[in-house]
Amino acid sequence: MHDNDPPLVRATYDQLADAFARHAEDGPYNAHYDRPALLGLLPPVAGLHVLDAGCGPGLYATWLVAQGATVVGLDVSPRMVALAQARLGGRATILEADLAQPLTMLADASFDLVISGLALDYVPDWAPLFHELARVLQTGGILAFSVVHPADDFYRLHPEGSYFDVEPVTVTFTFPEEGVKVAVPHYRRPLQAMLTPLLAAGFVLDQLLEPRPTEAFAARDPAKYAVLLRRPAFICVRARRG
Repeated sequence: MHDNDPPLVRATYDQLADAFARHAEDGPYNAHYDRPALLGLLPPVAGLHVLDAGCGPGLYATWLVAQGATVVGLDVSPRMVALAQARLGGRATILEADLAQPLTMLADASFDLVISGLALDYVPDWAPLFHELARVLQTGGILAFSVVHPADDFYRLHPEGSYFDVEPVTVTFTFPEEGVKVAVPHYRRPLQAMLTPLLAAGFVLDQLLEPRPTEAFAARDPAKYAVLLRRPAFICVRARRG
């Protein structure tokens, strides 16, 4: 893969953006598993300047703005950017940007907090990204992100290959009610490959969370709720810029 190649996920997320946006508002994995866990890692955000890295259709950005934060959202999918802009209605700045490339549109030390919900799995190399996020954060600023749990991604979803490698894999997103079925590429990686570049970029690990599903999840999907009580699907990290 070359630096000027288009992101693998751009075209696929353009295809599924509208269906995903409708699903993620109240879908069990997004609304009742990922978002409560990741938002629970945040400090009070009122008055903070926040970067939503991989903002998708703007669900996190909407919550942040409602809590009094000033928000800049980035996403690689033009359709996701359009959906987020429509959702926010000018209450946040939403820009098209590839997290795998330098974030030259953002000034040094311009944010108090960076949040990224289930977006970093689409970035092949986290080392330059974490250095960019450290650059745009103020000293002591917080980075909070969620990704697919490395054990779930390997042992359940993609047991071929080697757990210890960063490998391109594909997962199929299906929204039957929308008639949408799209194969979405991402990168699975071991826990070591998640934490090593984070620490090398100067972050200090504050908290690592393997979330449990909420009771609202149980009401939506009791069978998967029972599974997630025993085996995590996502992992959340909170780190502080040193």
